[in-house]
Amino acid sequence: MATEKFLKLQEFSAEDLANELSETQSQYNKLKFDHAIKGIENPLTLREMRRDIARLKTEIRNREIASMDPAQLAKRSKLRFRRKNN
Repeated sequence: MATEKFLKLQEFSAEDLANELSETQSQYNKLKFDHAIKGIENPLTLREMRRDIARLKTEIRNREIASMDPAQLAKRSKLRFRRKNN
């Protein structure tokens, strides 16, 4: 079942996704630094931000795969097959 955040990300353009990713990563690094220095009120926000970053990266990668031509997809499938069998 798709989450609300995931559905919202699908509506973003590629540029918006890239901007959101860089912004979220910088916020995460700042929050992580603040937590190491003085602690933050709710440390679970770090986990939520990590998951948001993963959602953004996943959506970006899904769009990259969707835009590949058949030759690139075939090469990707061969690589995945080799990794799987090792």
